[in-house]
Amino acid sequence: MGDKSAFVIDADWLEKRLGTPGLSLVDASWYMPAQNRDPRAEHDAAHIPGAVFFDQDLIVDPDSALPHTLPSPSLFARFVGSMGISADDTIVIYDGPGFQTAPRVWWMFRIMGVFQVYILDGGFDRWKAAGRPVTAEPTKTAPGVFHVDYDASKVVSLAEMRKIVASGSAQVADARSAGRFEGTDPEPRAGLRSGHMPGARSVPSVTLSENGELLPLDRLKATLEASGLDLSKPIVTSCGSGVTAAVITLALQSLGHGDVRLYDGSWTEWGGMSDTPVVTGKA
Repeated sequence: MGDKSAFVIDADWLEKRLGTPGLSLVDASWYMPAQNRDPRAEHDAAHIPGAVFFDQDLIVDPDSALPHTLPSPSLFARFVGSMGISADDTIVIYDGPGFQTAPRVWWMFRIMGVFQVYILDGGFDRWKAAGRPVTAEPTKTAPGVFHVDYDASKVVSLAEMRKIVASGSAQVADARSAGRFEGTDPEPRAGLRSGHMPGARSVPSVTLSENGELLPLDRLKATLEASGLDLSKPIVTSCGSGVTAAVITLALQSLGHGDVRLYDGSWTEWGGMSDTPVVTGKA
């Protein structure tokens, strides 16, 4: 079981297929303010030829006060259609370091009905360092119609999350750092309580990849099980704002776990309320 995820492609595979009709490349880079990286500026300066930039601060629900809230299917379709992406394309997603924010966009395409969607192992930072093709030329696209087949069952709302935490009907896997989970480190967003949901398990997203590569399947399984998760039972993933939760979702689906859902509001919603139960310390 040392094989790689079926959702990951390597740089050699991609480089051989650059410019192929029906291949869409998506730069899904996004960074926390403390990282001091501007993903849009970096994309404009250098990207894989043919890539378009997916703005994770823009392609959201405009009526939500929370960051990164999933847009409606119609809004998602309008955005990605304007980027020249078809639901029939083979879509490759990448971010800078690899497996930081690309899995969120991978997950978005998946729940919108696209299944030929993959993530570039190693990310753009390694691609560029290896001397592979890059360009500053904007990608020319022809707007089209993106047909959505949205699966709302894969997204957990606040109301349902309350019931899950109260009943224990599903396990909760939290992708934030151990310090944030335990309440020893402050939240990067102001006004949020520290700690985690009662019963949650700590699965820092950074533990699921190494040197920009998603761990082999056997190591993914061992890491997830070491956190206390039972991989035979339902799991809901969560994080700070719904982005890195998708790294756990990717890992679980790579292992064939079929009952995994994502809490889109995540800790920004849960920790920002006064009446949601919060505990501190280790899981």
